[in-house]
Amino acid sequence: MSRVNERFDLAPVLHPGGQVDAERTLHRAPSSARRRRKARTGGLLVTPALALIVAFVLFPLGFAIYISLTNWPLIGPYHYIGLENYRELFHDPEFLHSVRFTVTYTAIVTLPIFFLGYGLAVLLRANRFGSKVFRTLFFLPFVVGLTTESFMFAIELQPGAGWVDWAMSHLGLASATQAWTVTHDRTLLTISVIVIWFASGLTMLILTGGMQGIPRELYEAADVDGASWLKKELRITIPLLRRSIALSLIISVIGSFLAFNQFFILAQNNASLETVVEWVYQTAFTSYHLAYGTSMALLLVIVIGIVSMAQFLALRGETEL
Repeated sequence: MSRVNERFDLAPVLHPGGQVDAERTLHRAPSSARRRRKARTGGLLVTPALALIVAFVLFPLGFAIYISLTNWPLIGPYHYIGLENYRELFHDPEFLHSVRFTVTYTAIVTLPIFFLGYGLAVLLRANRFGSKVFRTLFFLPFVVGLTTESFMFAIELQPGAGWVDWAMSHLGLASATQAWTVTHDRTLLTISVIVIWFASGLTMLILTGGMQGIPRELYEAADVDGASWLKKELRITIPLLRRSIALSLIISVIGSFLAFNQFFILAQNNASLETVVEWVYQTAFTSYHLAYGTSMALLLVIVIGIVSMAQFLALRGETEL
């Protein structure tokens, strides 16, 4: 009996005055019935979220995989063809060209977006004169949206009519009738500048949030040791911003791989400036090869997942290994 009392703590604790300590009288482990009730309650609470995931993520993904294994047109009958669409992708010159161009475009814009965003975050951290103006100028395009911004520039880049030619001509950098969206190189440069301006504001916001979490004592200790600004950035800021840097780079790379709006609006159906997503759109909804376009989209999802995971593993801290 003493073992039973000892196991379940059934013996009441008496104070010298003979009063019972109610808080230590009985401490039983949760019963199996209580555990089952908690499990049912938890299941009921997550059911709505699980239903949404199944309805809007898992089912569409599974259906897309099934479509990619058929010759499903947008309109008309279909039949199962297995992996034929995926085998055809690796021999499709137009798809391979769109992949190469998308990778090139991603390489062009990713580092400028990061370095400009980092510089703006450093400016905000220093709280110098005019920093709030720069913050507004660079974050406003992200609030407006890339589609709206692309339409605005489609109007303002018109030769002899938009403010871009007017401003560039007064600065002596271009003529008043310069066409910015006609040739391959000039169009790519124009779109890259627009996207860098658009995306650097989000990078600035992410890195600013990370910098605000770094203790000021670390910088004060470095000042006492006589460390320069560059050494403080390399030894303190960048190592402690690994997660923020990884997040900003992953978002930038994913956005570049999924580029569509700016090229669809500004490139004027230039085949040499066709991204993967634009080629998926043309294949599925213009040529009505829905199954073939779906196989491209699924392959793009796999590539983005691999690239994002590689970035995350390369930029995570040593304590996370």
